[in-house]
Amino acid sequence: MRSRISFFLALFIAVAVSSLQAEESLTWQQCVSEARRAHPDLFSALALLQQAEADKRITEGSLLPKLGLVASSQQNGTTEQGIAASSVTSYALSAEQLLYDGHKISNQVASNEEAIKAAKYNFSAVSANVRFALRSAFTQLLLAQDLVGLTVEIAERRQKNVRLINLYYQGGKEHIGSLHQAQADLAQAEFEVSQAERGLALAQTRLSSALGSDIHKPLRVQGSYRASDLSAEKPDLALLAKNNPLFQQLDTKTKVARYALDAAKSAVSPQLYLTSSVGRSSPDRWPFNAVDWRAGFTLSVPIYEGGSGRGRVSKARAVLSQQNAQEKSGYLQIFDTLEQNWKNFQDARRMVVVQKKQLDAAIDRSAIANAQYSNGLVKFNDWVIIENNLVGAKKNFLNAEANLLIAEAQWIQVKGGGLDDQQE
Repeated sequence: MRSRISFFLALFIAVAVSSLQAEESLTWQQCVSEARRAHPDLFSALALLQQAEADKRITEGSLLPKLGLVASSQQNGTTEQGIAASSVTSYALSAEQLLYDGHKISNQVASNEEAIKAAKYNFSAVSANVRFALRSAFTQLLLAQDLVGLTVEIAERRQKNVRLINLYYQGGKEHIGSLHQAQADLAQAEFEVSQAERGLALAQTRLSSALGSDIHKPLRVQGSYRASDLSAEKPDLALLAKNNPLFQQLDTKTKVARYALDAAKSAVSPQLYLTSSVGRSSPDRWPFNAVDWRAGFTLSVPIYEGGSGRGRVSKARAVLSQQNAQEKSGYLQIFDTLEQNWKNFQDARRMVVVQKKQLDAAIDRSAIANAQYSNGLVKFNDWVIIENNLVGAKKNFLNAEANLLIAEAQWIQVKGGGLDDQQE
């Protein structure tokens, strides 16, 4: 038994040391820089912003003069004898400028400007989501690294306990049940070591994905479990909710719908254009000795469209009503989420303090119980309970520290903090 345990621990340490040598070590700032550079969700959000900007340029093009040039050369003839073929060459340069359309285009441009703002807020929201996923993956890997070390420590402690109980059993001071219990505890500890190793590999994969990398390789992170946001006074949640990029995005979408309604109403207005052209059409000679020109106004008045104009206005009005309702609903959801995550963050901070006291107490009790058990002052059943409490206290404290970082990351996310607002 002793040789098997020693071999197991030696093999684990050798594998761990060799793997650490091949792992890339990253700080939190390095992870943020890499995610900014490579994460596909950020590129997707940026592309949406670029599309919104392009839509505005397309719409603004309707307010600028339109120029067109047409040139042609044709040969005309017949199959009858004695009739010669002729050629006609022509050109025309035309220009058109919108003078009035009931402010339809200007409303569409204003709508495009709000759509650009919405795309920017969407980018901020995506950045906040990416930061939370990255911070969570970073914390999980940090936890997995420490959990591997903790499980090895527990396995070594269980190994010493087996040796001690075996000596007592050989000397008649303990029964076979105590020895089997100690061996079972060791088997559980060995399983948890291998489980922690698998968890470490999984955490490394998740961090690679959170970085936006499609190449998954061994990673290691450097960091602590210290929270950056140490404020204990509850902030103004209503103000935070209104400044949240998700709410700002909903607000701009409402404005987009309002401008779209105005544009739909303007669609039934007359359209007035200034038009002009210059050109020449002359047979059999090039260039031309004279040109033709014209200039004037074109007025287009929609009279009847089968009710489609009223239908567009009705639809735009319904869209605006929908956006108003979604904006209010979104605000309420964001406010509730802020309230919940503020509570979770404060609970997590206090839980770390509680678990630290539990760990300190378990360490003291374990030291006393070990001495008493060695002197026969404590029975095995009482002693093993204290040992298990120590193991549980160490795990609980480590998990509490990790939960604090994740709760802080959720709090930062719901406030709208993105990669550019990252904190250590």
